[in-house]
Amino acid sequence: MKRVLLLVAVLLSSWGIMAQGQKVNWVSFEEAVKLNEKEPRKFIIDVYTDWCGWCKRMDQTTFKDPVVIKYINDKYWAVKLNAERKDTVWLGEQMFINENPKGKRSAHQLAIALLNGKMSYPTVVYLDENVDLLSKVPGYVDAQTIAPILRWFGENVYLNTSFEDYKSALKSND
Repeated sequence: MKRVLLLVAVLLSSWGIMAQGQKVNWVSFEEAVKLNEKEPRKFIIDVYTDWCGWCKRMDQTTFKDPVVIKYINDKYWAVKLNAERKDTVWLGEQMFINENPKGKRSAHQLAIALLNGKMSYPTVVYLDENVDLLSKVPGYVDAQTIAPILRWFGENVYLNTSFEDYKSALKSND
């Protein structure tokens, strides 16, 4: 019995160490689009700013959760987009810039386009394999809340079932 308990303790602690080393495979928007040409996936875009406290909290909690990390890495191209970035982003022949790169809290055109001008941080944006908007979720979202959203889009459940019905079905299965 002691050996079994020791084995369980070792396995649990090693799993915890492995989970700590995992992280979301964030790539640039341009890189995600290129990767998507070879292996189509949906996109998850974390739109953040350097000064946003809730954005930092999501980085330290939601995007550190082992279940969330695994699902994102398996099913999505993950992009972190600083909404106030100063550089140019090219998507095909379309150019996105920050029109006031020296200004404080000046939004980048790509962030403005993704958020439809409703600048709120953090916002998680979901795009399909064709880089078309599926949804935007503004505000801090914890791991328990984001996990069913990731599955709803990742498993294409959204094509036939509303999110409310999907959540209800999940609750009834618990």
